[in-house]
Amino acid sequence: MIIDEDLLLAKGEIRYYKPNELIFCEDEFPFYYYQIINGKVKLNSYKEEGKEFIHNIFSDGQSFGEYTLFAEKPYPMNAETVTQSSIVRLPKQAFLELVGQSTELLSVMVKNLSHGMYDECIIKKYLTSLSPVVKIRGLLDYLKSFQKKKFIYSFKIPLTRKQIACLTGLCEETVIRTLKKMEKDKIVTIRNGKIFY
Repeated sequence: MIIDEDLLLAKGEIRYYKPNELIFCEDEFPFYYYQIINGKVKLNSYKEEGKEFIHNIFSDGQSFGEYTLFAEKPYPMNAETVTQSSIVRLPKQAFLELVGQSTELLSVMVKNLSHGMYDECIIKKYLTSLSPVVKIRGLLDYLKSFQKKKFIYSFKIPLTRKQIACLTGLCEETVIRTLKKMEKDKIVTIRNGKIFY
């Protein structure tokens, strides 16, 4: 969701983060609304064996974690920067007042949260498959759905193989092998180490 930066800064502040810096941790209670000015942030959690699972990656202009402000429950995951990032942080009470004063903003928020729930259902459909090709292709279809150009090999995947592994729950070696198979089957093409779908 994009809230006008001036509105946010009237009662909020800009925070600057280095790569791999935690913004909030799993099981902490939410006290702020976060919106990225520039940079990338991932929502992640770790399995018992220490393997990272990435729930989502957000970038410029996007907000993250706001649903917990309404649920009044602790964060179910961590938020960590992927790149150097500047993020507006607005206290929870100021955020709730801002939303309460604008039916237009509330409408946009409901729409965005609904899209998020829908997207999560789509992703879960692919992630429950036992086939690595289905899991990876489902992720690539989801990412490409936000692009205007839909023709074959028009979309450069903005993720590393490790990030694809973390998003799909596969190991990195499986992702590498599967992408090679997908390239052989002409589903993707790989140029200079970059994946195009």
